[in-house]
Amino acid sequence: MTTTAPRLFVLDTNVLIHDPTSMFRFQEHDVFLPMVVLEELDAAKKGTSEIARSARQVSRFLDELIGTADRANIERGLALPAPVNGAAAAPATGRLFLQTRSLPGELPEPLPGNRPDNTILGTTLGLLTLRADRHVVLVSKDINLRIKARLLGLTAEDYSNDKVLDDVNLLYSGIERLPDDFWEAGAQHVDCWQESGHTCYRIAGAFATACYPNQCLYQENGQGFEGLVRRVEDGAAVVERAQDYRSPKHAVWGIAARNREQNFALNLLLDPGVDFVTLMGTAGTGKTLLALAAGLAQTMEQQRYREIVMTRVTVPVGEDIGFLPGTEEEKMTPWMGALLDNLEVLTETEIGGDWGRQATTDLLQKRIKIRSLNFMRGRTFFNRYVIIDEAQNLTPKQIKTLVTRAGPGTKIVCLGNITQIDTPYLSETTSGLTYVVDRLKHWEHSGHIILRRGERSRLADVASEYL
Repeated sequence: MTTTAPRLFVLDTNVLIHDPTSMFRFQEHDVFLPMVVLEELDAAKKGTSEIARSARQVSRFLDELIGTADRANIERGLALPAPVNGAAAAPATGRLFLQTRSLPGELPEPLPGNRPDNTILGTTLGLLTLRADRHVVLVSKDINLRIKARLLGLTAEDYSNDKVLDDVNLLYSGIERLPDDFWEAGAQHVDCWQESGHTCYRIAGAFATACYPNQCLYQENGQGFEGLVRRVEDGAAVVERAQDYRSPKHAVWGIAARNREQNFALNLLLDPGVDFVTLMGTAGTGKTLLALAAGLAQTMEQQRYREIVMTRVTVPVGEDIGFLPGTEEEKMTPWMGALLDNLEVLTETEIGGDWGRQATTDLLQKRIKIRSLNFMRGRTFFNRYVIIDEAQNLTPKQIKTLVTRAGPGTKIVCLGNITQIDTPYLSETTSGLTYVVDRLKHWEHSGHIILRRGERSRLADVASEYL
């Protein structure tokens, strides 16, 4: 077998649905689509779901590629251009082959599993026999199919072009600890002044060039400096001392920060110059509570936003509960337990007793709208405070669809925990939340922080650590 020749990749249906542009992303290598893949795409194209939209997009790409080509040209392979949406590592120079005849693939009898998967395996085995001069590779997001392929002696790989990072530990954390001697060592490169009631520092040198806008900086020694990088310009970083929201008199809608990361989160959430905030953290770190408290303070007290819009992916952890009756908001209510639980905390008041609490709850719920992801296309939110919960279950395409809904005066807050992904074929390195954090970390109007310390209860903390 010639190892230097371009490889021939056989694509599974789930790869094309996961990324409709995947066939353009194999650079100089060739792509082969079995006939059963076309049949599965045809079966999946009906409806308004994201899967149906992706299937229709793949069909449109194939129609454009085939054009007026006859059978002879199709058998010789169709030229694959570079993808229009999204840059490839190098221009595509390979060719697309479609199955036009049955191939001599013999599978063990009886081979367990569903028929389409077995048909793809048989096609790959046939290609291995027919194209002995090529290195044939099956590409699938289905782990079980890849296992079966390897048991049959086939080379099988996951589709990895959509990986944002090779290792999730390389993900931008949004926070950086300063050395204990930072100010003494670089004192000659630091200018200090007051701006709009805030203390600002201009820091020059190699450290400044490695900073990101709205990156959180802290120092352990002394009084424990905490600041945020407001901008990086001319080889210097302008750092603003962070507001302290830990004391009850500076509480946000009755909520005070309990640790450093929560304090930084409130600084980002309450800053009108930051249009996009991502909060990551395990269960109990306060993501939803902080986002809601900051939203209520800016909606009800400061009148900065007209209302709060909250949405999330409806992926069940256990068995699905089936279709739900009612309006869009009523259908989404079972998925919004986190919102309702945190509203109970935020509406605690001794004024008026139960009647006062009920009146406060009713008032707040009129300013909080629950919306489904299924109806987000084509919408534009003006002067809204949008919270996207469980964002780790979104694909990069879905999170792009949501973020582009933002109109003038709108702030979007994404919450999630990339260690709890429930969506099939998504991982920590391919999640839409990871994608958006990595892509927007250079933008001066975005901020990100990872909340690491649980504050829910000592039981929740020990469960997160040991269970």
